[in-house]
Amino acid sequence: MTYLDFEKPIQDLEEELAELKEMASKSKVDLSDKIKELEGHVQDKIKEVYGNLSSWQRVQVSRHPERPYTLAYIDHVSNKTFIELHGDRTVGDDKAMVGGWGEVEGQTVMFIGQQKGINTKMRQIRRFGMANPEGYRKAMRLMKMAEKFNKPIVTFIDTPGAYPGLEAEERGQGEAIARNLLEMVQLKVPVICIIIGEGASGGALGIGIGDKVLMLENTWYSVISPESCSSILWRSWNFKEKAAEALKLTSFDMNKNGLIDGIIPEPIGAAHRHPETTFETVKQEIIKHLKSLKKLSPEERIEQRITKFSSMGVVHDLDEN
Repeated sequence: MTYLDFEKPIQDLEEELAELKEMASKSKVDLSDKIKELEGHVQDKIKEVYGNLSSWQRVQVSRHPERPYTLAYIDHVSNKTFIELHGDRTVGDDKAMVGGWGEVEGQTVMFIGQQKGINTKMRQIRRFGMANPEGYRKAMRLMKMAEKFNKPIVTFIDTPGAYPGLEAEERGQGEAIARNLLEMVQLKVPVICIIIGEGASGGALGIGIGDKVLMLENTWYSVISPESCSSILWRSWNFKEKAAEALKLTSFDMNKNGLIDGIIPEPIGAAHRHPETTFETVKQEIIKHLKSLKKLSPEERIEQRITKFSSMGVVHDLDEN
């Protein structure tokens, strides 16, 4: 288990618990009562720590290396029926963006999402979930395929942003994301977007226009990361905690401001400690929202989608006089 800096009290107790269990296994002394008592202390400490997380600490949790990524969610939600599709039919296949068909409770669904990679080698191949333009074009190709066959779309968002390389800009990174925004708002099929980790900048928004936009409890969604915001405003990363608070980027902030449609709760200790429970919770949320969205006509869904995103933010008309 990898521990974050604020998890030090939990780490100390769990290490003590491991030592006690090892001692019990090597000796004939019955330590079951002490083990049970210490396990209770561990759970109490986890509840205490995770019940009072700051915005910056939630950002850290969203980046936890053992937190499940997109393909893990897809495999569980689709009961391992997922068939991955590749390529944008123009440049190539972007490994940072994955997508394909899966089945949820007998319903065929198009799954799309960013995949960061589960180890060092795969993270390099997938560029830590930062997609090139061909990744966003692949995503749109798959969305149009889903629309053609009248199948719903579920996207999983987990990216520190679109890939910032020169070659990405040369191939039209901005245009590819802008095209997705335009096309997604007009899709005739139900679209559910779920932020499962980091939701940064246009890289997240490029697959984030949906009838329902949901966030897992310990995730964040913002135009910029706390570190980048700190470096711009204070010329240093040392103010990232202050930036995280000011950006109002947590799921609770986003829900309060009406920028998302709901929060998916995580088990005590977050998704990386209880992935199976988290997978099942996400699956039930998808089933629930697909059921409600199917009751609407395509025209109603599109109208509601346009109204929802158009009403975000504040517009001031300047008096020409």
